[in-house]
Amino acid sequence: MKRQVDLKEISDGRLYDANDMVKVGCHDCRGCSDCCRGMGKSVILDPFDVYRLTKGLQCTFEALLQGGQLELHVVDGLILPNLTMAGAKGQECCSFLNEEGRCSIHAYRPGICRLFPLGRYYENDSFRYFLQIHECSRENRSKVKVHKWMDTPDIHRYEQFVTKWHYLLNSLEEMADAGDDTVRKNINMYLLNCFYNSPYQDGEDFYAQFEKRYAAATKAFG
Repeated sequence: MKRQVDLKEISDGRLYDANDMVKVGCHDCRGCSDCCRGMGKSVILDPFDVYRLTKGLQCTFEALLQGGQLELHVVDGLILPNLTMAGAKGQECCSFLNEEGRCSIHAYRPGICRLFPLGRYYENDSFRYFLQIHECSRENRSKVKVHKWMDTPDIHRYEQFVTKWHYLLNSLEEMADAGDDTVRKNINMYLLNCFYNSPYQDGEDFYAQFEKRYAAATKAFG
């Protein structure tokens, strides 16, 4: 989801790399679940998020959609999945938040959840991290290395994946904007079927599987 904002207004003015220290430590969020509430449709899932969720919950992408934990909506012209917010109006929270206000999928939570309150700033076919200073309600946060905060194995390969996925979506968005209804439908059907509906095999490297699908997509729409 693209945000048209001035980075100076929402950040501490710095850009960070995976090995940098940044003030994000929130003491395990004890007694707080603010970032799991009222997020609307903003927790958008990439293919690795869905891979982790389906593997962790031992279910399919389709089952998560049918069960209401995930939903589809249009993001910058493309149909993508997001975490569902459940509950009464004005009191919506993530459908995976338990009665104690704790994340029930913490071990395989999505990348946006791992990232918060950091954001990503993309430029020159890469990205760096920035700290969103108005998002987390906790005070006196401690310094933590970015890669430790992300809690994702092989952070370098993960960052390569995130970059490729971001710029692939950018290209497909441009094609969808320039095309007619048939073109947009074909792009969205391909995107969902290739990267989300088709299961990734357990026991095989996710990134290698993604690379094959990425190559096929760039060939199909290149």
